[in-house]
Amino acid sequence: MLKRAWIVGLAGLLAGWASASEQAVKMKDLPAPVQKTVQEQTRGAELKGLSKEVEKGQTYYEAETKVNGKSRDILIDPSGAVVEVEEQVDLDSLPAPALAAIERYAGSGKILLVESVTKGGAVSYEATVSKGGKKSEVAVSAGGVIRKD
Repeated sequence: MLKRAWIVGLAGLLAGWASASEQAVKMKDLPAPVQKTVQEQTRGAELKGLSKEVEKGQTYYEAETKVNGKSRDILIDPSGAVVEVEEQVDLDSLPAPALAAIERYAGSGKILLVESVTKGGAVSYEATVSKGGKKSEVAVSAGGVIRKD
């Protein structure tokens, strides 16, 4: 019984630690260069939320938006530079090799969501797949190579 309580306590601590790396913020709390980038990048979009997160010791800011009914998330560094953009896209807009790789991964499952991910000038794709009642994600390059990061 004591072991179970210890495991439950540890799980709660780890969950709290994991969520502590991302926190909701308001526009006024962002550094000025980040505010400027958010304003530029969200023109014509609905701003759904802002957050501050720490990844591998680096601080980033994320703007979650909706454009024409589709999600678009922008990751920004403290200097205001756009680091990464994730945009919900239609499956039929993918390059043929990326589409084929995602369909192979999904097999008999259902492809629920596809996003293009632009980072450092390179575009890749992430898909959320439901198979056997479980959801999973796959990331592929434009050339159809499954990424392991």
